[in-house]
Amino acid sequence: MQTVDIASLSLPSRKAEPLAVSPAEAARLAGLGRTTIYTALGSGALKSLKIGKRRLIALDALRSWLLSHEVAP
Repeated sequence: MQTVDIASLSLPSRKAEPLAVSPAEAARLAGLGRTTIYTALGSGALKSLKIGKRRLIALDALRSWLLSHEVAP
């Protein structure tokens, strides 16, 4: 009888969540228009990263910005 080393078995890998997304993708994820995202970026309310010519929004920053608009029931 052959034995199997359980530690050597690999589980199916989950797709890694990105750390940052484009403004268009941030708008899609949040269910908002791109104009709303760009307005928030322009006012400084939504923080972003600039790497080369690329503008990215960290998902943590997007979540924080969205939660800052939470209203009491």
